[in-house]
Amino acid sequence: MSDILRFTLHRFVVTMVMLFALTFIVYGLMELVPANCAERYVAYKATQGQILTEADVRAEEIRMGLDKPFVERWLNWVKGIVLEGDLGQSCLWRVDVTALVGDKFLLSMALAYTALFLTYIIALPVGIFSANLRGGFTDGSIRFISYLGLALPNFFIALGIMVISTVYFGDTLTGLFSAEYENAPWSMAKFADMASRAWLPVIVLAWSATALQLQTIRALMLDENDKLYVTAARARGIIGFSLMMRYPARHALTPVVNSIGYDLNRIFSDLPIIATVLVISDSGNLLLESLAVSNDQTVAGAIILMKTTAIVVMNFLTDVLLAIVDPRIRKSFLK
Repeated sequence: MSDILRFTLHRFVVTMVMLFALTFIVYGLMELVPANCAERYVAYKATQGQILTEADVRAEEIRMGLDKPFVERWLNWVKGIVLEGDLGQSCLWRVDVTALVGDKFLLSMALAYTALFLTYIIALPVGIFSANLRGGFTDGSIRFISYLGLALPNFFIALGIMVISTVYFGDTLTGLFSAEYENAPWSMAKFADMASRAWLPVIVLAWSATALQLQTIRALMLDENDKLYVTAARARGIIGFSLMMRYPARHALTPVVNSIGYDLNRIFSDLPIIATVLVISDSGNLLLESLAVSNDQTVAGAIILMKTTAIVVMNFLTDVLLAIVDPRIRKSFLK
């Protein structure tokens, strides 16, 4: 068995164990919320004018399986997710969470991964370029912009762009769809409409992540540039872009690849706030509503599990990528 395959299998097993542990943590947090799903459903119906008794609560608990032990309910939840893709049923609306969250989560994933791609497509070349122009006016300008990215919150940037657009163009730029496509079935026209409006949340989500990675890449490149093996390469006549990419960049970018999962986590964390500011109906907005308004722990738990799963899977993929491009990673594993 090759070193790469052994490393991948090891990381795969670790990832599966981590995901199994995550289901326990998320389900446990769902259980810590005051009042169970049956009690919350009955309370919700009471606000609609229906008078329900304790017997109704007990009947609802039996229907939802809440009368069973915690471990049994948790294992049944995991079994439903793995074998059937069933994330449970909403506490309040009695609909499958999968149907409720599905399209919204896909929108969140599209925004998050596009923002992640934008982050690295900008930060990698600009960070390397800035390090190569160390101390010049261009380097100072890039550093100043990156400091602004770290200092100004994403939602503040979103609000600023919205105000400028409203004052000068009469459009708030909120929402992902125009009015005629908001509730229309998916089509190429609807996708094109979304693409024409998704640039703002994507740029806002990538704002601080790009600034952080730009600073990181620049610092790593400068650190590698001062090492003896780079000086020796210059002495052999290797200069310019060839020197930069063959030596310092190759070693400096290893920690950057390893931080992709962290940046995805950062973007996911910003998404609920940005979705609220920009009036985007995605899973981030639904998560805030489930936590702060409806207090629907089943929906909130499902969204948290889906997002953490995406981050764990991304970390697994980056670990494998690192092992492929950097032999030191897989050799250290085999020791």
